[in-house]
Amino acid sequence: MSSIHEKYNLKQVLNCSGRMTILGVSTPTESVAKAVNTGLNQYFEMKDLVIKSGEFIAQQLEVEAAVVVSCASAGIAQSVAAMIVKDDLYRLEHLHAHPHDVPCEIVLPKGHNVNFGAPVGTMVTLGGGVIKEAGYANECTKAHLSAAITSKTAAILYIKSHHCVQKSILSVQEAVQVAQQHQLPLIVDAAAEADLKSYYQMGADLVIYSGAKAIEGPTSGLVVGRKQYIDWVRLQSQGIGRAMKVGKEGILGLTQAIAEYYTRGHETGQQMVAKMDIFVTTLNQIKGVSAQVVWDSAGRDIARTEITFDEALLGLSTAEIVSQLTATSPAVYCRCYKVNEGKIEIDVRSVEKSDLDIVSDKIKTILNP
Repeated sequence: MSSIHEKYNLKQVLNCSGRMTILGVSTPTESVAKAVNTGLNQYFEMKDLVIKSGEFIAQQLEVEAAVVVSCASAGIAQSVAAMIVKDDLYRLEHLHAHPHDVPCEIVLPKGHNVNFGAPVGTMVTLGGGVIKEAGYANECTKAHLSAAITSKTAAILYIKSHHCVQKSILSVQEAVQVAQQHQLPLIVDAAAEADLKSYYQMGADLVIYSGAKAIEGPTSGLVVGRKQYIDWVRLQSQGIGRAMKVGKEGILGLTQAIAEYYTRGHETGQQMVAKMDIFVTTLNQIKGVSAQVVWDSAGRDIARTEITFDEALLGLSTAEIVSQLTATSPAVYCRCYKVNEGKIEIDVRSVEKSDLDIVSDKIKTILNP
């Protein structure tokens, strides 16, 4: 057990749930950690650092402009505020003081109005926006999106996430077409996405990423896009962004993580499949358990182990099994989105092959005490 676990009496954790905020997200490289430490021990003109780091990142990602924010959620709030406030200094300082006679509705597919740990709607409201849902929970077409647009619309918001309904929902490319047809900005929240270029290249005006997920930087967020819009996002540091400001260490750590993003190795889905081979075989030998490899529902190159429990045979609910997996050290945290179906998923990106032996042994112990 590490000294940190001992000092604060923390449970050891095996992160089998993926890049999740509740578990500290990811593990930055030594060079990123060094950049963070360097930042902590230096002074800067922060406005200059924000602008110059944004210029560096924009060059790396081949976009017009970029700005580092405190997290992806802050990116949503500040992007929404930017589309409402623009460069109006009075509105910047009095966004929530009283109503403003400007467009403030943010249109998004109904199936994208999700809770990702906090509601998307809360972030929109923080930015002074009002959500207007388009289509239905299980369907949203270009026509549905267009029909929701009025003179009160400030922007279209598209959430690219596994949390969202995937079937019968228009694509990012189709959302771009609608936005351009109505001459509206399109904001894409791509917090956990690994592709840092494609959504901008498709025509999205602002794209938001988590700095700590696929990029594996420190706690931070990134907004890239059209220069005019990024200027307005940056201006929010004098408005609502002041309450969600990012520190110098976050800026420098994320900038370093992006600098090395396309040169460092990334585990592929097929490598994940190979890592899980023995694990899946072992699980399938346990009475009342079946396991198989499944692929990420949002289309990312991520393979996971899906485990199905025969609750009637085992005499235990899947929820009870999950609870026992996290009760003792090392606590095993899995993906629990399908617990109501008797299924869990094991994400192997943050564990070693040997850690999977611990997981299978723990499942055996729970089912055969």
